[in-house]
Amino acid sequence: MLPDQYQPELCDSLFVTKSSAAQALLSPFSAPQPVLFSSPPNGYRLRAEFRIWHDGDDLNYVMFPPGQRDKPQVIRHFPIAGSKITESMAPLRKCLRNTPTLRKKLFQIEFLSTLSGELLITLVYHRPLDEAWEVEARALATRLGCKLIGRSRKQKIVLEDEWVDETLEVNGEQYRYRQPEQSFTQPNGPINQMMMQWLLSECESTNTDLLELYCGIGNFTLPLAQKFRQVLATELSKKATEAAHWNAAMNKVSNVSFARLSAEDMTLALANTRHFRRLEHLPQPLSQYDFSTLLVDPPRAGLDQATLTLASSFERVVYISCNTESLRDNLKYLMPTHCIDRLAFFDQFPYTNHLESGVILKSRAL
Repeated sequence: MLPDQYQPELCDSLFVTKSSAAQALLSPFSAPQPVLFSSPPNGYRLRAEFRIWHDGDDLNYVMFPPGQRDKPQVIRHFPIAGSKITESMAPLRKCLRNTPTLRKKLFQIEFLSTLSGELLITLVYHRPLDEAWEVEARALATRLGCKLIGRSRKQKIVLEDEWVDETLEVNGEQYRYRQPEQSFTQPNGPINQMMMQWLLSECESTNTDLLELYCGIGNFTLPLAQKFRQVLATELSKKATEAAHWNAAMNKVSNVSFARLSAEDMTLALANTRHFRRLEHLPQPLSQYDFSTLLVDPPRAGLDQATLTLASSFERVVYISCNTESLRDNLKYLMPTHCIDRLAFFDQFPYTNHLESGVILKSRAL
């Protein structure tokens, strides 16, 4: 979000406008009236990254308008970011300006923060990092009270941890999540908790099993596990899968198994087309699971054809979408077998045209 897009007095009305547009886009599917979940107008974004623009001995955080890489916009304030990010930006910039070892060929800065008050800063360089850099970086981390990582080509220096630990409250229960650097996590902390609560309220308890694709670090997996007998959750990222295992153990969720597989590979495994060693650790053979519900949270492109075919065989499909257009295209395929039972819109990305949707589909055969 660029500075001129920040209009807190219009936050709610902008959300209503894009929700209406999304509702119109989904109207051919006889969707029910959506439930709307609005975001706080500021302090909500827990991840941010900025390019660094050098001007002699000075430097600034900058962002670029879409398609205009030659027109950097200096970022003096970033009020949509969480408090740990906004509090650190000015002192970090001052320290970098005054420390040539840290400033030299600094290319980008990435922030990862939490609602629970942790902050991890990654400094990205166009040069190798040496011992002198590490000495200054440790002093910087101490001064800012944060974790810090240095990156350059084929090099990564972790001064403490390469993750933050988040605590989220869902229906009065607290869940702790390890969130690795450069892994996907939900960017809007307050909205993430609302999404979890909505899923819990709309998913009925059952003695059947849940299959989840694109599970990431287990963000939705862990709270939802209480609704099902067993959960099998898959994720392709090795780092995210490792965090998911840690998160399940930390939260004492024992009925979840994680597998590092893509959605496409999981589809092949369920069809018994291919055997995957990464499924051999499961507490029971894949054929003995009683999957009634499928949960998907795909990237912006939506679901591929094989996964859509798989989804059409489930009694219920819970679809979390960050792209209403790809959601619409996927729903066209699923409408002959399913109808939309529940619909919610979440303002995950205020001041932009992007919208997060939650859709619960029910088989027409039920």
